[in-house]
Amino acid sequence: MIGDSMKLEDFMNIVRRKQKIEFSGDYISRVKNARNLVEKWVEEGRVMYGITTGFGANSTRTISKEDAVKLQRNIIISHSTSVGQPMSEEEVRATMLMILQNAGKGYSGIRLETLDRYRQFLNYNLIPYAPKEGSVGYLSPEAHIAMSIMGEGKMIEDGRAVDSMEVLEKNNLDKFELSYKEGLILVSGTTSVTGLAAIALYDMINAVKTADIIGAMTLEVSRGTLRAFDERLMSVRAHKNQYETAKSIRSILEDSEIAKSNYNYRLQDALSIRCMPQLHGTVKKTLYDALETLEVEMNSCTDNPIIWGDGNDGEAISGGNPDSSYIGLEMDSASMAATMVAKMSERRNNRLVDGNLSENPWFLVNNPGLNSGLMIPQYTQAGLLNDMKILSTPSVIDSIPTCGNQEDYVAMGYNSSKKAVAIAEKLEYILAIELLSAYQSYQYIDENLKRSTVTEAIYNEISKTVPIMEDDMYLYPHIEKLKSLIHDGKLLEITENIIGEIR
Repeated sequence: MIGDSMKLEDFMNIVRRKQKIEFSGDYISRVKNARNLVEKWVEEGRVMYGITTGFGANSTRTISKEDAVKLQRNIIISHSTSVGQPMSEEEVRATMLMILQNAGKGYSGIRLETLDRYRQFLNYNLIPYAPKEGSVGYLSPEAHIAMSIMGEGKMIEDGRAVDSMEVLEKNNLDKFELSYKEGLILVSGTTSVTGLAAIALYDMINAVKTADIIGAMTLEVSRGTLRAFDERLMSVRAHKNQYETAKSIRSILEDSEIAKSNYNYRLQDALSIRCMPQLHGTVKKTLYDALETLEVEMNSCTDNPIIWGDGNDGEAISGGNPDSSYIGLEMDSASMAATMVAKMSERRNNRLVDGNLSENPWFLVNNPGLNSGLMIPQYTQAGLLNDMKILSTPSVIDSIPTCGNQEDYVAMGYNSSKKAVAIAEKLEYILAIELLSAYQSYQYIDENLKRSTVTEAIYNEISKTVPIMEDDMYLYPHIEKLKSLIHDGKLLEITENIIGEIR
């Protein structure tokens, strides 16, 4: 049920796990009260931005009551101009959910039946075709989605773009006409920005927690020392996330005979191993700061104008709540943070495959030269990491004026969220390649020494589908499998079932 305070986990239950939606009683009441005011004010002939006036630079042009409905369709068809590849199913679902959250706060004046149309699309998993390139913060992807809601434009069915009405008729849905203000609310606000950010942030948080696990496995197979994770050492630098990360890694390796036997093997390890608490902790703080901002935005009204009710009257108040700066700045920071985790993971992996550093055969294969072993996955990491560094350039520092300089400052938060989704996926792949190397490295550990309970459980899970490499083999499917274990939260679930929550 939506309408109450939504958390990121609630969001993902609907967007990724396809939990059905119902409207709460308070949600229905709020929406109807605001709608009654809009209809009353239109009858009275009030001048209200985007309802009885044009949009943007055309806001000085008054629209008659008779044309107020046509105005709403016009904004949808004229704003459907984003281009390129379509949003993914999750990205479309995320945007539609955020439209329901945004409009359901009771400050937008939309009809309940219009919001119910979005609810039906989510519950039936009907996916509008929404090209994702060319938004500065909102408007165009949302307009493409609204086209499908109306029965125009395209929808995705069986991986193909087809006419929306074909899909609607199969689901016993008719064409739909928008009313006063509805076209405006359906394209206004930080809905796509917030929806995409939520997906990215969820996956980033999952990935950095999983990086603790994979990093611990690398430490174990690298004959690393837990000295750098000592609680006393952590206590003298009062960063909570650093302290908790070190605690998690100690817990993962607590009963590892391998780690105990190598405690004094080296005085200290390379930075990519001994600085995991410091870097992973920093990244977690950045991501949790972003999460706090995100959940405020998810539960806010970012429409313009808002419908402020005061008994039987009130006011349509125009302002700048659709500005995407909050989410944009947080997601630019989150993207840089995720890239920092990736660059450390790549360095740890490089140590595993470099025979001079690992003290194992080069590229973790017993007959190097004839075999390339795990040489090339590190190249893949390098290419992915280069992409991530490019994508980590902040979007919000740019501003290209639009709308005849009525929108003379533009936050560009949509691009911040869009690239954060890409960065999250690339991070998962980079961690998957480190995990593959750590898994293959266990063959060179003294078989009389036991892995920790956690690393043994993970090793056994991986071994169900990934063989220990004796000669060169087709690696792509194994990388994809390990990436899915990270993305789906399986590694995190295995670990937390043993040691409790990773913080």
